[in-house]
Amino acid sequence: MPRTTDPTGTPVPQRLLAAATRLFADQGYDRTSVQEIVEAAGVTKGALYHYFGSKDDLLHEVYARVLRVQQERLDAFAGADEPVEKRVRDAAADVVVTTIDNLDDAMIFFRSMHHLSTEKHKQVRAERRRYHERFRALIEEGQEQGVFSKRTPADLVVDYHFGSVHHLSTWYRPHGPLTPQEVADHLADLLLRALRP
Repeated sequence: MPRTTDPTGTPVPQRLLAAATRLFADQGYDRTSVQEIVEAAGVTKGALYHYFGSKDDLLHEVYARVLRVQQERLDAFAGADEPVEKRVRDAAADVVVTTIDNLDDAMIFFRSMHHLSTEKHKQVRAERRRYHERFRALIEEGQEQGVFSKRTPADLVVDYHFGSVHHLSTWYRPHGPLTPQEVADHLADLLLRALRP
């Protein structure tokens, strides 16, 4: 059984994910070998295969861990005892901030998702669809209450916002003029302006 932590107490799976994320971001998924990942993480190939069945599993987990956090946060926003407009704005801003906070993960995924196996690709699409459907249900709730306009279908509103989110990794720079929260506020405000009657 491989050791589960290093001398600093970091569990092996987190070390492997951190190493894989750094290497995939720096040199690309297809140009990164399993050997480079295990060397960067300071573990053996046996340890990698104990926790992850393949390099493909690592790529999937790079994205899935962010999506899990975003789903939990969206569920909390959606279920809060707040007016629907506030819940939509909070959720719309949060997905921007959490994407920027995990920009390497987002960049890696959108640049490399075509490398996923068919089964993993289906799994990711299902996970993303669940997130989008929860977000869409919030928009529809506001439309039914008359808080939001019904002129634009909720599906298009969701696609509009997430199109912006998915492109963050192509232009956002941490040392640029806007903080993550400022970008989030601008994009959330744009979304709400588009929704108002």
